[in-house]
Amino acid sequence: MNSPLKNLFPGLKIFQGGVSSDHAIGVDIGSSAIKVVEIKKKGGKVMLETYGAVSLGPYAGRDAGQVTNLPIEKIVEALKEVFQQSGTTTMISAVSIPVQSSLIFSISLPPQVTESEMSSIIPTEARKYIPMPITEVSIDYFPLPKKEPSFEELNNPEIKPITSEKKEILVIAIHNEAISKYRSIASQAELDVGFFELEIFSSIRSNFEHELSLVLLMDFGASRTKLSLVEFGIVKAHHTINRGGSDITESISQSLSIPFSKAEEMKKEYGLYDNSTEKSIPEIIRTHLDYIFSETNNVLLGYEKKYNQTISKVILTGGGSVMKGLEEMARGNFRVEVETGKPFSKVGAPAFLEKVLLATGPEFAVALGLALRKLQ
Repeated sequence: MNSPLKNLFPGLKIFQGGVSSDHAIGVDIGSSAIKVVEIKKKGGKVMLETYGAVSLGPYAGRDAGQVTNLPIEKIVEALKEVFQQSGTTTMISAVSIPVQSSLIFSISLPPQVTESEMSSIIPTEARKYIPMPITEVSIDYFPLPKKEPSFEELNNPEIKPITSEKKEILVIAIHNEAISKYRSIASQAELDVGFFELEIFSSIRSNFEHELSLVLLMDFGASRTKLSLVEFGIVKAHHTINRGGSDITESISQSLSIPFSKAEEMKKEYGLYDNSTEKSIPEIIRTHLDYIFSETNNVLLGYEKKYNQTISKVILTGGGSVMKGLEEMARGNFRVEVETGKPFSKVGAPAFLEKVLLATGPEFAVALGLALRKLQ
């Protein structure tokens, strides 16, 4: 899927090198870690070259897994470290922009509005949704395809489909300060950046196969859980829940009076599975997940009321999605097909890495999605 941000970020060439364009790196700078994935074209196939991650907590004097807000210099330092540790061989890259630096919303326009008129109308309409001066953001937009009538609607005259003559437009607004920040990071790290892309589009590219109906992509990050409703590979709606894996670990740490690092370790070891020694851990985790699922259900209900559509599938991604028992809990909540994303299935890799890549794949979904687009 081509991101709507292709217009907003046509390309940023900072460092010209003599490295083959058959290699590309995706760089995902998150709130608790930096992830990189390098892939290459070989014999008409896309192969995994290397991948790696570095926790940002220690750069802020905190534990690994904790959320940070580092200055540019520290991020560049961490970025150089992960390149060195993973043994990357090229500086040709693509970089993600975190969703919290953006606003994503849809607006309705009269059917007679032409594409040439949109460029002047949309910024004016977008002012209603953006709580800051319009000059402080960069805007891009993408017309959403109209919903096609279902088989049941076509063959049952008693079913009246909900139709709208208006044009639905997906609008993305990114703060100019965020764009400037990531350009500066790329420049100081001497990256040859082909484009920047909002992280959710990268994640969709690496997690989706041939899903045609409405799918919910749940990205469990350290500080946030990001919800994207996707149909035909296109984002129809997006919502962010300000609770993530770091909040869960913090609660375990405080409840059991143990260091954050120990709580993170126990969260990964036990997850939602009952155990004889630490029965309180699944209860703590479930409290947070109940909140996240409740918020998600409200988003789905609102979408269903507005568009008369329900999801057919849920894909879990992000570092927190591999928590033990999460997939089962999600299945019980949504009562539809639920699967954990397998981003690395889109690239060739040695057979002995299969289990490792299956377990770590969701954490690297954004970085891989960026690299995949870079090689397109």
